[in-house]
Amino acid sequence: MNISERFIGCILGGAIGDAYGSAYENNTQENNSDTTYYPFGKPQIKTSEWRITDDTQLTIATCETISENKILDAKFFAQKYLSFYKAGKITGIGASTLKAMQELEVGGHWNLVGRKGEYAAGNGAAMRIAPLGFESKLTRNIIKEICNITHQNDEAYVGSLSIIIAIQSIINGTWTGKENLLKIIINAIPDTRVRDRIIEIDNLNCDLSKIGKLGNDGYVVNSVPLAIAFASKVNVIGLSEMFKQIIELGGDTDTNCSIAGQIAGTLIGIKNIPNELLDKLKELNDYDWIDKTIQKFIENKNWAQQSTVVKNK
Repeated sequence: MNISERFIGCILGGAIGDAYGSAYENNTQENNSDTTYYPFGKPQIKTSEWRITDDTQLTIATCETISENKILDAKFFAQKYLSFYKAGKITGIGASTLKAMQELEVGGHWNLVGRKGEYAAGNGAAMRIAPLGFESKLTRNIIKEICNITHQNDEAYVGSLSIIIAIQSIINGTWTGKENLLKIIINAIPDTRVRDRIIEIDNLNCDLSKIGKLGNDGYVVNSVPLAIAFASKVNVIGLSEMFKQIIELGGDTDTNCSIAGQIAGTLIGIKNIPNELLDKLKELNDYDWIDKTIQKFIENKNWAQQSTVVKNK
């Protein structure tokens, strides 16, 4: 499978997960349980409506930034994210990202506007980071700076780093779907709560039935390890079932599905994404925009000469 097929799979897999999961965000398993007693009859379940949110919108912004600039510089990413914000292209923006955008808008420096402290440990940086996994001239310092635009927190950075390592492990053939992806990531990231959670999941033998009980909200320690664990099983359960199981866990379903979809989509490639999922995504008004961004990204790459390895600098 060539790298362009993997890239398309990554972006469309993430967009499908975002749109699919957005219809069920913050629903819980209990809400849909057949064992719950309803004295006035079980309420009707709302019709799920697919829609693109900030997960895909900011991922597309990351793609556009890479396509439009010859070097990876956090200031370019900050400018692009701000342009999206000012143009009303970001839906459902998180608190940390909103703070950064508001302060950038009044002239704040990109390296100073990001939220700091424990409240900055959300998954907002991780959800938009995947396209960087396809870049050759990438260092950990660049990844951290791009995260810092909105989330100045080590957990947010390591969550993002984990996603890039997963994607690069696929591209470089370290992970083919058979090896233990969790161990690959554990061995490559610093000692943090994100790493501790991935170790905990690995100790559970990546039992998907138990992972959701550890946490499923927008806290990066809950979200990213969950998404990675489910993505690691895509060859066993299939992409559609992967999304369904993540949604059944409740919580931050759009971001959890989007991140899992990005990693899983990179592994299986565009040709192995089920047609019924692609067809539903193509019904959305945003699809043409997503498709054009993907094509522009690919046109600006020379995949044959590219080796994607994050340098420890």
